[in-house]
Amino acid sequence: MSHPKAAEADIALLLEGTFPYVSGGVSSWINQIIQAFPEYRFALVFLGSQRSDYSQFKYKLPANVVHFEEHFLYDGLAAQNLPHARPGNEATFEVLRGIVNTLREGSAGTEQTLQMLRAVTREMAPGGNFPLEDFLYSERSWELICDTYREYCTDPSFVDYFWTVRIMFKPLWTLASVAQNLIPVRMLHSASTGYAGFLGAVLHDTRNIPFALSEHGIYTKERQIDLLKSEWIRDNRNVFQRDPTELSYFRQMWIRLFEWMGRYCYAAADPIIALYETNRLRQVQDGADPARTFNIPNGIQLARFAPMRDKRPAQVPPVLCLIGRVVPIKDVKTFIRAMRRVVNQMPQAEGWIAGPTDEDPSYARECENLVRSLGLENHVKFLGFQKVEDLMPKIGLIVLSSISEALPLVILEGYAAGVPTVSTDVGSCRQLIEGLGEEDRALGSSGSVVGIADPQALADAAIALLNDPAEWNRASQAAIARVERYYTDSMMFGSYRKVYQKALGGPATDEAR
Repeated sequence: MSHPKAAEADIALLLEGTFPYVSGGVSSWINQIIQAFPEYRFALVFLGSQRSDYSQFKYKLPANVVHFEEHFLYDGLAAQNLPHARPGNEATFEVLRGIVNTLREGSAGTEQTLQMLRAVTREMAPGGNFPLEDFLYSERSWELICDTYREYCTDPSFVDYFWTVRIMFKPLWTLASVAQNLIPVRMLHSASTGYAGFLGAVLHDTRNIPFALSEHGIYTKERQIDLLKSEWIRDNRNVFQRDPTELSYFRQMWIRLFEWMGRYCYAAADPIIALYETNRLRQVQDGADPARTFNIPNGIQLARFAPMRDKRPAQVPPVLCLIGRVVPIKDVKTFIRAMRRVVNQMPQAEGWIAGPTDEDPSYARECENLVRSLGLENHVKFLGFQKVEDLMPKIGLIVLSSISEALPLVILEGYAAGVPTVSTDVGSCRQLIEGLGEEDRALGSSGSVVGIADPQALADAAIALLNDPAEWNRASQAAIARVERYYTDSMMFGSYRKVYQKALGGPATDEAR
């Protein structure tokens, strides 16, 4: 597949594992943003894990995407040629040793540590004093790995420790090279911290380019959840060595990596944008300067969804629909277990799971097996990716069973179509359902909020709404009023237009005024 290439662009969007290869959520928002500003030329820098993890684009690139490049951080981990012994730069490794010590002490956000990080990352670029070969094959690197293993590691296997260190840090050299070779751009905009945010910080520090950060969820928090639930990270401690109150050292290492990358990104980004107040406060807690933080909620196109209200049947369909990826963070299993209780009381009810199953095939198989084990084959359907326009008139409730969310677009899309929501108490979901301020709360509740991983509460809340047409209609009207007053795309685009104009020195064309 050929991708557009350009000599320069206005805005570089730095994307990790999202648009254009993954549908929904953040990807949908990115597509919205690009199309909302046709006056700007966008360069997209996509960062992924391995090439084999991504098949084809889920979105067509808008016409104002003039440049696209992709980099896969975990490809090419094996040595291409027989390495040669090398001493390694002593001064650089002493700085690196200082960084390791400060990170261990919990001082990742101090200015001293940030300066050390900036110094090391500058030397990672091609032609610098810290080439990848020094990290992989030098005597100094071997000494540092051995010393930190002896001093800190609680897991017995040195072999696993050695390869964990390599896998964790090798992508940083890839990103340093990407930063050096990126085409000239006038502004950087990252949709997360993590590797994309790290790239933005490096570009900002080396080229002095304005850098904006939009966090939909808190990346470090979500990666912590993923790492705590992951089965691919080895824990070599035996039953006598294992303390249930302590994480394995390998998990600690990954968590600390994302923490310091987040702080590095926060130190460079201005502005730092959250979707809602709780997440903004979490950003501040994690090291962001409060003066550079503010909120821009997601918004949706009312004209696209409002006509669906007239297509709804007279009776509320007994259909509960989870729209989202079939991945652990969506906790699809809790939704399936809730459906067992729903069907017991409402035999005509159906549960639809509308979202791709290819991101985590093993988890998707587990969900399918759970459906069979609960005898729900005739009631729970895996629909794959669906157009929301086709779904909304046919469903009675949007259901989110997630263990982590930010400000879900699917709730707003459901609201615009007049569909209430039952959701776990994550992210901004309580705000969206019950309202934020006094004026918002006066609109009424647009559904129900329940605890995480509680299928009984999820089921009972859904049953209560579906069995009470009057209450369902009140929730539907509150949903419509809330999205129309607070969560339109025009409000969101107006806020981002100000961000872009400030960074770029004013509107690019008369269209932006």
